[in-house]
Amino acid sequence: MKKVILSFAFLCFFSFAASTTISAQTPPPEAPKTQEKTIKAEETVASSMPLQIIVLLTLLSFIPAILISMTCFTRLIVVFHFLRQALGTQETPNNQVLLGLSMFITFFVMSPTLTQVYNEAYLPMSEGEISQTQALEKGLVPLRAYMLKHTRERDLALFLRLSKSARPATAEDVPTTALIPAFMISELKTAFQIGFVLFLPFLVIDLAVSSVLLSMGMMQLPPVIVSMPLKILLFVMVDGWYLIVSSLVKSVM
Repeated sequence: MKKVILSFAFLCFFSFAASTTISAQTPPPEAPKTQEKTIKAEETVASSMPLQIIVLLTLLSFIPAILISMTCFTRLIVVFHFLRQALGTQETPNNQVLLGLSMFITFFVMSPTLTQVYNEAYLPMSEGEISQTQALEKGLVPLRAYMLKHTRERDLALFLRLSKSARPATAEDVPTTALIPAFMISELKTAFQIGFVLFLPFLVIDLAVSSVLLSMGMMQLPPVIVSMPLKILLFVMVDGWYLIVSSLVKSVM
């Protein structure tokens, strides 16, 4: 009985070793050859709607920065703030009204530029004629032209000197990283100049009212109580909103 068991175990071991040897000597079947495909990121983004939505939402987060730094919005909101301070009306009109007015005037002024960006950059990109990188480059051209038109050479030279950039031969050679801050400080300078001019007539009214009250011995009466209605009356009589908005729009067109 013991011999039978040993013989059976030996046969099992021999058959297992033989099958292992045969399987090791037999070459594995070759995998079918398939041609490798390269995936281009630009074509994937351009053809995938979810990726386009993600890119669009990412760009939407930059809209406030673009609105403030690359349009006439800064000039408008600063001038309206100076006007409110000159009138002495404290929080009237409030910040929401001034922001809304400045925003829609900005859209009105920038509509030709934005239309050019839409026709030359967004439409070709949406139709698959150009990539997103090319659309970005073409969309910057109208905005750069607008900023160059309203940027002082001195401010632009300042940032070119600080960045140690070479002197640009043409307007196309001006780096956008130097153009945007130069445009912003040019807008701030112009807005402060307009604000100073706005302050002068209302300052004359304040001085006149203070002198009259002082001469009448009414030193306990705050001059603001008397001067503010007179300033509002003067502003309404000359149609101040019409004059200021029309002058601002003409200056930023």
